[in-house]
Amino acid sequence: MLPIIEALLVLQDKDRRLIRLRAELESVPVQRQLLQTKAAKTQAAFDEVKKRATHVESERKRLELEAGTLQQRINKLKTEQQGTRSNDQYKAFQHQIETTEGEIRGLEDRQIEMMEQAEVISKDVQEASKIAATQKAETDRQLGDLAVREANLKKEFDGVSAERAGLAAKVEPIALGRYERILKTKGDNILVGVHRVVCGGCHVKLPMQVFLHAKAQLEIASCPNCGRMLYFTPDMDV
Repeated sequence: MLPIIEALLVLQDKDRRLIRLRAELESVPVQRQLLQTKAAKTQAAFDEVKKRATHVESERKRLELEAGTLQQRINKLKTEQQGTRSNDQYKAFQHQIETTEGEIRGLEDRQIEMMEQAEVISKDVQEASKIAATQKAETDRQLGDLAVREANLKKEFDGVSAERAGLAAKVEPIALGRYERILKTKGDNILVGVHRVVCGGCHVKLPMQVFLHAKAQLEIASCPNCGRMLYFTPDMDV
């Protein structure tokens, strides 16, 4: 095999590693966002349950305050009732007192409903809190692992990039330029083997002259269909 082909194959291996590492690095922010979104949804569910609990408690206190205000009204009516000498006025005060007492009983019934709701929601709050705390702890752990993985990937990427630069500096400029052009258009499949007179890249049958050119190993041959560089080894089927 031509030395230039061997050098380019090694370079291709480095580029394949770099492409894989770059893809993994690019996926890290997406994974991080997914983890954070999942944790945020769990926290939002917890916040919603707490909001419901706060609303129920606020409504219960409002009813309690309103009942207290009505009770004060009854006390005042009773005081005024005791001071009246008119039988009709006495009856009118009594009617107001009874009506207000009915309103208070209605408010008290609603307070009991609010208390029952609060008891149920309290259990929901505890459960949601437990789920949110567990999810946050798990998310924090996963984010930490992801940060370590990202740092390792960056370190590996920088190392391979340095190795790649050293290898590329030793490759003949014209061949390297040709290689780089194919790398941009064909991805990491730049140099391909010839199997059964077929290009290992586009899988199109090669003209016999091109095949013999690749087999002779005197210079770099190219596939006339896809433009990839071709190489041949004795173990490849003819």
